[in-house]
Amino acid sequence: MPRIELLRGDLTLERVDAIVNAANPSLLGGGGVDGAIHRAGGPEILAECRRLRATALPDGLPTGEAVATTGGRLSARWVVHTVGPVWPGEGPEAARRRALLENAYRNSLGLAARLGAASVALPAVSAGVYGWSADDAAEVAVATAAAAPDAPALVRFVLLSERMHATFADAAARLGADVVVID
Repeated sequence: MPRIELLRGDLTLERVDAIVNAANPSLLGGGGVDGAIHRAGGPEILAECRRLRATALPDGLPTGEAVATTGGRLSARWVVHTVGPVWPGEGPEAARRRALLENAYRNSLGLAARLGAASVALPAVSAGVYGWSADDAAEVAVATAAAAPDAPALVRFVLLSERMHATFADAAARLGADVVVID
């Protein structure tokens, strides 16, 4: 089982082997975490994303899947891009979309491990502009990381706001997960 940490900070400043990007399907940058990673990592990341779109992913990255590029100018060697689902609200679509969010985390952690990463830092996927409920996003993230069959030895959730940090800590406590909360 990986060591799971929660801390408040800037994902782009993490000194880990890989960071996870909450990307959009185009892989060509955007706002939020995606835009911050592209800006901090430089043009090398975008160049690799464009190559992926021109070859293996002409229709973009499907929701719940993950793909890796260089870390460019980041301290991280790799950026693992994943597309989380848009919050469907309550209703019949919710369970299917929740499974896609679980897949986004599981596939990101598995890919990071296959790349050889011993450490990975992740944001709260889908909990920003995609509108996912912070409580549910945190629960899915922590539960999926804690149960991941193949993950780097260190899984660090890096959360930008104090509110999201507290939400993840509360989710870990509710789940009884063995998580190190760093204030």
